[in-house]
Amino acid sequence: MDKSESLEDFYKRKFDWIPENLRNEIGHFNVFEHEPYEPGKVKPIPYKRRDFYKVMLVIGNVDMQYADQVITVKKQALFFSNPMIPYKCADLEKIEEGYYCIFNDHFFSRFGDLNDYAVFQPSGKHVFELTDGQVEELRPLFKEMFTEITSEYQHKYDVLRNKVFNLIHFALKMEPATFYEKKQINASQRISTLFLELLERQFPIEENHPRVRLRSATDYANQLNVHVNHLNRSVKEVCGKTTSQLIAIRFLQEAKIMLKHSNWNISEIAFALGYNEVTHFNNFFKKQTGLSPSKFRSL
Repeated sequence: MDKSESLEDFYKRKFDWIPENLRNEIGHFNVFEHEPYEPGKVKPIPYKRRDFYKVMLVIGNVDMQYADQVITVKKQALFFSNPMIPYKCADLEKIEEGYYCIFNDHFFSRFGDLNDYAVFQPSGKHVFELTDGQVEELRPLFKEMFTEITSEYQHKYDVLRNKVFNLIHFALKMEPATFYEKKQINASQRISTLFLELLERQFPIEENHPRVRLRSATDYANQLNVHVNHLNRSVKEVCGKTTSQLIAIRFLQEAKIMLKHSNWNISEIAFALGYNEVTHFNNFFKKQTGLSPSKFRSL
């Protein structure tokens, strides 16, 4: 790997030789080791895209920030991330060591629904504080992933799926009470930030993500595991606009981009933005801009 090359570019090039139909059949999986801690240097985290699940073994004192709470990891923890549950890992430079694997939905498409497991649900527990002994139990699992992913074994991806399931069940078998503390910080700021991140994750609309899933304030509140009134108050307080106004602004921006820079017809664009009837999309666009989508496209 060239030092000037980003990790994402490196792994994209690494797997470019695999025919697209086979990549789609397999799904995506990869595993990484955190680089050694260097004071004052924040290590870049590859694969920040919206479509990846992540399981991390983190050694270090970090805060995991969610819409409804901040979980402080005092020493070490096992962490689960669903791409549709926004979070922020504060103090990345404090991660002393660790491992993480990333994968998409399609990697498990014939092996069950990942969202059936509490660790990937909005209201579930996502951070599990570990003892030194538990870390030593989990560390070999990640190391075995490195060995397996580079092997020539025909069924290695089945082995890797099993190892992910081992991590899931290891967490689910732990005591219900986890060791974390909620920090008293500006909850409105945090909720608003995570709402905006979740809104942005739905774009750009691509062929692999043909339709937005979250359109209303209630949709976002459910995903963030907060009451819709709490979300609306927080967003209004921080942003000066309502949740619905911000959603409309972002959807309008995406509609304009697609009208000007895609070859999708207006019905396809309307469907991609979550409108079941093209007339509803036309009415929304004209109300916001004073122009019909077709007139805007022709300018």
